[in-house]
Amino acid sequence: MSIDSTVKLLESGGRLLFEDAAELYEKADFHLLGRLAHARRLEKCPAPVVTYVIDRNINYSNICVCGCRFCAFFRAPGQDGGYLLTHGELAAKIEETLALGGTQILMQGGHHPDLPLAWYEETLRFIKNRYPIHVHSFSPPEIVHFSRIERTDVGTVIRRLREAGLDSIPGGGAEILVDSIRRSVSPNKCSAREWLDVMEEAHHQGLRTTATMMFGHEEEPRHRLEHLFALRELQDRTGGFTAFIPWAFQPMNTNIPGPPATATAYLRLLAVSRLVLDNFDNVQASWVTMGPKIAQLSLFFGANDFGSTMIEENVVAAAGVHFRLSVGEIRRLIRSAGFEPRQRNMAYERVESP
Repeated sequence: MSIDSTVKLLESGGRLLFEDAAELYEKADFHLLGRLAHARRLEKCPAPVVTYVIDRNINYSNICVCGCRFCAFFRAPGQDGGYLLTHGELAAKIEETLALGGTQILMQGGHHPDLPLAWYEETLRFIKNRYPIHVHSFSPPEIVHFSRIERTDVGTVIRRLREAGLDSIPGGGAEILVDSIRRSVSPNKCSAREWLDVMEEAHHQGLRTTATMMFGHEEEPRHRLEHLFALRELQDRTGGFTAFIPWAFQPMNTNIPGPPATATAYLRLLAVSRLVLDNFDNVQASWVTMGPKIAQLSLFFGANDFGSTMIEENVVAAAGVHFRLSVGEIRRLIRSAGFEPRQRNMAYERVESP
């Protein structure tokens, strides 16, 4: 199909096939892609509103046996600098988050080789018995790791975590959902099928989740599209994803050399994501990796959400990227782009701003 025919298909509300998406991604004019993505965003979210969430990324541990080549944050077991947060340290972080108007924590860690599932259950109960906060935690690779440590199935792990207080699951650890790429950059992490199966099981158990993509390392454009179409197919079946968050790989301090993705490459991928993922209501800008100005441009390339305030963020920072924004700065950036800022929770329900 020609670019003109694909544009007509999209403008009539049609759904992209893989070949259509590949043609757009590789050949469409940059500004045309932005216009098409923004039009689709306005169909999904017509109000002149851009949402954001006040939360904190808490890495409960950096001890990990995965050894992913793109990660500058982890420490191998026994290596200097490894840590595991105490309940007291965790409590202090949550209390500060609540004092700043936060509604949730995103809690993730490495694949710790020695922690039983009971440790995670106890940690969840500790949080939920003390604090009125949404716990958005444990990415699919962590859950697969827990199941292997516990020698049980993923469904049982999710049920036990949910009963202990888990509210939703973040989309971390997706990287690129193509096994040939995963074997190269994260050989000890779960497969693409396992990642998708965790999300499907979570949705069947009533947990909402997000989906992510880290791109710009060793994959090709077609692999990114395979990732998007895998997400779309699962969302067709379950409807359990609340948002999609693409972000560009940051190579500093990692074992994958090369320059970071350009702003143009990021915005093209963002726009194509909005067009392929026609069953996702929300697409998030990544100011954490791209900076505030590109995040503003993202609002005209398919994004309707400015993401998190990131009261704390360690993983991207370990790769040498240190963008930081306060709630006031996020609201100002949204307004100056021509939209009304609105605080939300994980389910994209409105929260009254402080």
